[in-house]
Amino acid sequence: MDRNELKQLRPKIPAIIDLDATTLAEQFQNRTLRPILKLQNDLLLDVFSHYIQQRKGVYYTLSEEKRLEYIEHSIRKDLKFKHLLMGITIGQFTAEEWETYVQHEDELRRRMTDLLVQRLQSQQIELRNR
Repeated sequence: MDRNELKQLRPKIPAIIDLDATTLAEQFQNRTLRPILKLQNDLLLDVFSHYIQQRKGVYYTLSEEKRLEYIEHSIRKDLKFKHLLMGITIGQFTAEEWETYVQHEDELRRRMTDLLVQRLQSQQIELRNR
C-alpha cells in the first residue's frame, strides 16, 4: 500500500472549517491530526483501558473530576505512555506529513498531546464499558 493511500482511510470531519486555520500548525492539526485521531479512536481507547488495568484499575475508583486529571496526568507526565500514543498517531502519517511534522515538531507535538487529552477525557464514559 502506498503511504498516500492512508489519507483515503481517514474519516472526513465536516465540522472542521479550514478557512479559519491561519497557521500551518492549525492546518496540520485540522487536516492530519484530527482525522487520524478519529480513525484511531477505538485503538486509543483500548490502549488507555489497558493502561488503566496495568495500574490496578485505580481510575475507576476516582471521582469524575479526578478521572479527568488522571487522564491528563497520564498523557502529559508518563512519557512511555505518551510516546506510545504519539507513535499510534505518527504511524499514520504520509512522508510529506512527516516532513511537515519534523519541521514544526515542538508546536505539533504540543497540539497532538492536547488533542489526545481532549479525546480521552471526552470519552471517559466509554472507558467504563471496556
